[in-house]
Amino acid sequence: MINMLKQVADMKNHLGKVREIMQRVTATAEVGGGMVKVTANGNQRIIKIEVDPEIIDANDMEMLTDLVVAGVNKALDEAAEAGQNELRNQADSIIPKGMDLSKFGL
Repeated sequence: MINMLKQVADMKNHLGKVREIMQRVTATAEVGGGMVKVTANGNQRIIKIEVDPEIIDANDMEMLTDLVVAGVNKALDEAAEAGQNELRNQADSIIPKGMDLSKFGL
């Protein structure tokens, strides 16, 4: 029982390390030829959205919202991929020996 509690504590520690890594990993996606730039982190959080002021047209808000949505989706996809790559690179230091992560895409 004590051994099992130690393993749970170790996993909690490892998960904290994973969250830290994923927070540091960022990806910036550009859409509309760079008119909209969106930055996300590996925890799937949007950090920043930049919009070129020249594309803001009160008569065509649909285009702006479409670009923002496309940018957010692209940034989240790229951040997820970058995060998985970073986890693969650091797996030996954060994943307990012998743990099978193949079901998680790692």
